[in-house]
Amino acid sequence: MNSNMLSQEEIDALLNDDADENNTDENVLTEEEIDALGEIGNISMGTAATTLFTLLGQKVTITTPEVSMTTMKKLTQQYPMPFVAVDVSYKIGLEGSNVLMLKTDDVKVITDLMMGGDGTNIDREISDMDLSAVSEAMNQMVGSSSTSMSEMFAKKIDIDPPEAYKVQLDENIDDIELFNAEDDIVKISFKMVIGDLVDSEIMQLLPKEFAKELINGLLNSENKDEDNINNSDDGINSNIDSYEKVESNNYNIMEEKSGSKRSKDGKVNVQKFEFNNFDNGQNTVYNESIDLIQDIPIEITVELGRTTKKISEILEYGPGTIIELNKLVGEPLDIKANGRAIAKGEVVVIDDNFGVRITDIVNSSKRIKKL
Repeated sequence: MNSNMLSQEEIDALLNDDADENNTDENVLTEEEIDALGEIGNISMGTAATTLFTLLGQKVTITTPEVSMTTMKKLTQQYPMPFVAVDVSYKIGLEGSNVLMLKTDDVKVITDLMMGGDGTNIDREISDMDLSAVSEAMNQMVGSSSTSMSEMFAKKIDIDPPEAYKVQLDENIDDIELFNAEDDIVKISFKMVIGDLVDSEIMQLLPKEFAKELINGLLNSENKDEDNINNSDDGINSNIDSYEKVESNNYNIMEEKSGSKRSKDGKVNVQKFEFNNFDNGQNTVYNESIDLIQDIPIEITVELGRTTKKISEILEYGPGTIIELNKLVGEPLDIKANGRAIAKGEVVVIDDNFGVRITDIVNSSKRIKKL
């Protein structure tokens, strides 16, 4: 029976382990601080999702922030798969850095969409072009989120260009230089959905000190707003008397201007208001010709043709590349005035210069406003 009971040393060890775990997961951040970080992340990533939608042409949703404390050592056990890490450093308004962690397949989908693909080309290795493209995407995303943070903190906030690189946490824990293996760090996880291509998670890792700075910045800005509201209320109350006096004076002035006067017994004498006569019996004739604007220059352009190409195709251009346009040989060209089609024509050569001979004038009812 005694063999199944724990010794005092074993009980003390278990209690110490529980205390260490509680110190790491619960006592470092209060519930109020966790809510503050969640609010910052929710607003920032909401703006970033809008920016990513513009880049990819796909509906993007980044929601449900979950804030927790962890260490790099624990992350290596939880996430053994390869990631793409993006270092983001703040240069104005905040002093600190954080790391965004994206799964490699998610990065492949994002970069494929940015290059004009359909987001399905993920059976490949991460390349330098992928890292460069996702760095630019994160630059615009975090840049837009910095604008939202500027409004939240009531001060200008800006970042340095982010740097993306591939990491394998379970193989080399030192890949992310910002953190030591045993340091307490804040992990904010977001659910990320991109169209029907990605339903995944993106993580934001922050040093504990930088997380505290964000929390203090948000709480201080909220306190300033409350003080401003209280001061404005006091100002309104202190100005009520003077406001009423001004209104009373304005009422008396209006009475005098309208011709009505209040008698001693309180009755008002009303007089008929008379309008001034502006009719002098002369009809003014204005110049209805276009003489006033006939010297304004108008840009005349001739459009040879158009085409649409993907970024990946444009990157392959070089000297000697032939670009096919949507016009057939001998087809009339569009002649435009300030961007609006006014006529059709054909190319001619005058001495050593190109010219265009007008073959047809576009009817005003059929003109295209502006392509």
